[in-house]
Amino acid sequence: MAERGIIGKSLPRLEDPPLVTGRGRFAADINFPHQLHMRIVRSAMAHARIVSIDAEAARALPGVVAVWTAADIPDASPVDFREGPNEKLAPYRQHVLAREAVRYVGDPVAAVFAESAYVAEDAADLVAVEYEELPVVLAADAPPGEFSPGRSTEATLVRQDYGDIDAAFAAAHLVVELDLSVGRHTGVPMETRGAIGRYDAARDVLELHGAAKVPHKNRDSLGRMLGRDVTGIHLYESHVGGGFGVRGELYPEDILVLMAAMRLGRPVKWIEDRREHLMATNHSRQQRHRIRAAVDAEGRLLAIDNEFFHDQGAYIRTHGTRVADSTCGLLPGPYRLPVYRARGHFRLTNKTPAATYRSPSRYETNFVRERVMDEIGRRLGLSPVDVRRRNFLAKEEMPFARPLAALGENVVYDSGDYALLLDKALAAFRWDEVQADMARRRAAGEMVGAALAVFVEKSGLGPTDGARVIVDTTGAVEVVTGGASVGQGFETVVAQVCAETLGVDYDRIRVTHGRTDRIEYGLGAHASRATVMTANATAAAAARVRAKALDVAAEMMQAPIEALDIVAGRVVRTDIESGPSVALGEIARNLAPSAKLRNGREPGLSSDGWFDTEHQTYPYGVQMAVVKVDPETGGVAVERMLVGYDIGRAINPMLVHGQIAGGFAQGLGGALYEEFRYSETGDPLSVTFADYLIPTASEVPEVEILLTEDAPSPCNPLGIKGAGESGIAAVGAVIASAVDEAIGIPGAITELPITPQRLKRILAGIRRPLAAE
Repeated sequence: MAERGIIGKSLPRLEDPPLVTGRGRFAADINFPHQLHMRIVRSAMAHARIVSIDAEAARALPGVVAVWTAADIPDASPVDFREGPNEKLAPYRQHVLAREAVRYVGDPVAAVFAESAYVAEDAADLVAVEYEELPVVLAADAPPGEFSPGRSTEATLVRQDYGDIDAAFAAAHLVVELDLSVGRHTGVPMETRGAIGRYDAARDVLELHGAAKVPHKNRDSLGRMLGRDVTGIHLYESHVGGGFGVRGELYPEDILVLMAAMRLGRPVKWIEDRREHLMATNHSRQQRHRIRAAVDAEGRLLAIDNEFFHDQGAYIRTHGTRVADSTCGLLPGPYRLPVYRARGHFRLTNKTPAATYRSPSRYETNFVRERVMDEIGRRLGLSPVDVRRRNFLAKEEMPFARPLAALGENVVYDSGDYALLLDKALAAFRWDEVQADMARRRAAGEMVGAALAVFVEKSGLGPTDGARVIVDTTGAVEVVTGGASVGQGFETVVAQVCAETLGVDYDRIRVTHGRTDRIEYGLGAHASRATVMTANATAAAAARVRAKALDVAAEMMQAPIEALDIVAGRVVRTDIESGPSVALGEIARNLAPSAKLRNGREPGLSSDGWFDTEHQTYPYGVQMAVVKVDPETGGVAVERMLVGYDIGRAINPMLVHGQIAGGFAQGLGGALYEEFRYSETGDPLSVTFADYLIPTASEVPEVEILLTEDAPSPCNPLGIKGAGESGIAAVGAVIASAVDEAIGIPGAITELPITPQRLKRILAGIRRPLAAE
């Protein structure tokens, strides 16, 4: 194949025209004739026994078609786990409507179905629920309580380890111990959740519109829960106004609209309001870590022993224990670690249930591990750069296998040169000059500091993915994939890979995704997998279509295949300067079932392609920040931010830059602003944007991005790694370190977010002038 150079170019996004012209179609834009609107009655208590539910006034309201409680749907299955049944965790699943007891403020208690959203809202206010209050559990690190008779709120203990931990600590020159916490926050996409259920009785097909992230996985789960053949369940993905891990999982509302569509015989629509979103959509992050590190006299790690408490909230949702398991498997990061033990207490509390949020477990563990590295350096008189450099895994050790697991796979770092990326980042940031400037400004009385953090991400979760490439008789190309788009530029990346491989213009390619009726299998868009898995599957399918086209063209043109190429959608001769050519559309016409030239070939210019992998890919990065602290207010301003990231190979660098910048903004929120807080009785205190603060444009600095391609992945033919979680992964870690430097109190920041109130309490302990050392 001739070198085309489409891969690696920052080409315009194919998905943008409808979005920037106001023609996008989100869940709220989807409507069907005679549809009903659903409204959820939610618990106002954090933990209580349901004494009674009186829905008569609501049912009597004109325009109300039905009001359901758990008693009305006794056959409804609890929300299942994405990966299938889990007997141990099954008792902790959430029912679609609460039975007997509620366990968090926002727990669905009843569902109202009405002719309009306004009537449904009014009717929901008329449902009267009587509760008998029960004790609440709000701290995962407190002694476990009782979830249900005979079941503790510690649903399980996750653990991963290797090596002799006692011997390693006995041989240590220094032992560092820290107690670190990450606050509870979430993705907060611009578009809240939405679901539209429709039952087509003529075809016996149940449709769910507004799906996102993992349509095929959710289809399979719905089949199990509803007792239906999956061939009779179709999920349709519209435009998605942000996903970030929290959108696209199955929630009670998704199941309710489908059950209602079948039982009431009309389409049913539900759109979440922002208050509901903040109290009912998945939360994430909240963990407390008690960590010890053993090091030798040179500051090299001998062992890490980490006990942590994972606050799961009220129920175990579709991810099961994935976040806690990954916390164990991924904490070591880029460092050589001879001995390791991690024990995670997976505990339920009376808060909104938790699951994954962009860079789940890595945001938390990067903060914890990098705080440890800073403390090791401080205790031994090593600079932040030196303590990390002497602990890095070396390029020559790749691929590097750890006796750990993440997302069900063994951890094998595929490629990487961590020291090289650090050197490049230091040069781009002008680290030495920045340090000198920080010293000058501190001497003048300013609270400023600069810091760095290093991290390893994971991406490309397998084990397999497929794509179908179809060329029609006009020469237009369609790629049908089981991947999903949550705004990350998925369509553009897939089109670029197809165009490069097949030899067509990328803007003549239509990428179809999020349609379970168009392709039988798909893994969606999660775990930064879409580019790695779907792009490689697309390349495989396009290569097969290319081979088929050249085979037919060779016969049509009476030329050897090796003398042919496909350029801009036409097969041309490469052995002569000018000569005959044939368009792909014409080849497709000659592969019609009745075409004489088909000669036993499979009809159609199309093919499926598959990509299989045994291991994920492991991109890696360096983040550097300069912050300034206002001692009067406790506010933190990020003056400068650099993200260095090695992606292996960038399909579209512009899209990677966008992913990094957007991820950083979310990471900044978790580092300084965002936190779900609760009263002592379990009432949520962060259910509006007046209380749950997210960074605005004025708080987010321009991000300097250093994108490198020094370590292509050997795990896939394209050499690519994922980018979706790169910008957010270490933001909490680097800002915590920079604030330490700014206030001159090493190790002061042990909790995220660094709110003004917390920082003011820390600053109140200062007993010396700011410039004194």
